[in-house]
Amino acid sequence: MKKILFLGFTCAALWLLVAQQKSDMIINLIGGQRPVIAIPDFRGSGEAQQYMGVFNQTLYSEIDNSGVFKVVSSSMLPRMHPQVPQDVKASAAGTGFALSDWSSPPVSANYLAFGYTGVQNNQIVLFGWLYNVQQPQNPQVIGKLYFGPVTNEGAKQVAREFAADILKLMGLEGLSGSRIFFVSNRTGVKQIWVMDYDGSSQKHFARYPELCTMPSVSPDGTKIAFTRFSAAGPVIMIHATDTGRRLPFLNPSASFNSNLSFFPDGSKVVFASKVSGYAQLHIANADGSGLQRLSNSRAIEVEPKVNPKTAADLVFVSGRSGPQQIYKMNIDGADVTRLTTGQGQASNPSWHPDGKHIAFSWTSGYEPGNFNIFVMDVTTKEYVQLTFGRGRNENPAWAPDGRHLVFASNRGGSMQIYTMLADGTQVKQLTSAGRNEMPVWSKQ
Repeated sequence: MKKILFLGFTCAALWLLVAQQKSDMIINLIGGQRPVIAIPDFRGSGEAQQYMGVFNQTLYSEIDNSGVFKVVSSSMLPRMHPQVPQDVKASAAGTGFALSDWSSPPVSANYLAFGYTGVQNNQIVLFGWLYNVQQPQNPQVIGKLYFGPVTNEGAKQVAREFAADILKLMGLEGLSGSRIFFVSNRTGVKQIWVMDYDGSSQKHFARYPELCTMPSVSPDGTKIAFTRFSAAGPVIMIHATDTGRRLPFLNPSASFNSNLSFFPDGSKVVFASKVSGYAQLHIANADGSGLQRLSNSRAIEVEPKVNPKTAADLVFVSGRSGPQQIYKMNIDGADVTRLTTGQGQASNPSWHPDGKHIAFSWTSGYEPGNFNIFVMDVTTKEYVQLTFGRGRNENPAWAPDGRHLVFASNRGGSMQIYTMLADGTQVKQLTSAGRNEMPVWSKQ
């Protein structure tokens, strides 16, 4: 009995240690305890009033979606709130104008965002302030004017700029301006589509009559590559993300060219090709010239992803040991190391912007046929599971801020695009029309 109790205690202690290591990994990626911010609805004067619904929704979404702050529920906020700093000075507690009304329960905020909008010289003007309510002697952190056109888009613009300034105070960039490219069949054939990071403004990006899949974006967000299934076979296409203009790329003469990954400086690319027989990894100049073979095995090797930080190594998917697994190797093809171990299949590796972690999908031997999303430290090979057994969860890709992931899942029936924080929380569905998959997150 003592041996059994001791074994149980040892296993429990080991589980707690592993859980703590996994927790530490996620904390390193998204930070520890989040500061609390209160964002009461801003008001508008005159013509600006009609745009306040859009403004308030945008400001709240930008801050909440960032995952940087915990936003206080509107039901917990005082009925009254300041619009200008003069409202705060020497205000009695309980009025909604005293900082203590915001720093103490039930609000218990660290920060308060407030202000108002108006129209001046045919521009919408935001007067925005951010106060640290825990420092009543010197609370002002931001006090700034923001200008935009007198439209709903102008209201969104000033809200996003104010939110971006708030996030910069935390040493982080927001998601505003970033976009998600993905594959959708909503027009009858799989094509490349694009949307804003929050799922708005979904539109067709590249129009080809053939099937187009497997998009990837350059680290600077200026270029997108994808695979077009032409009559001659799968070929790589590269387009500018801003104009959609097609850029030159020399596809080798092969029955399969796909899975392109950009170097961070844009000088070279790595992709999979059957130019040598089996699908193997090749490196080339940005326009496809100067082709050289990187991998040399009898197994299919695909999905290369160049380290976005150093370009010194890459991760890829290979069946060289049986079921497909994720491997890492130097950019010259040397020092091949298997990252995923055990049973199951692994695929869809995606580098974190820090070049030290990857997200990927894996059955891990526990749920045959059901892929879930994991994050791994490529040096220690320690990993943490983010999704748990709700259908297929695959194709994870990091946001530019390194705090969010976009992925595809059929948890609701059909395959759709979702985002989540890097700890697996704040899951949000972005698409609903048709089948949507293979998302990648672009800076622009």
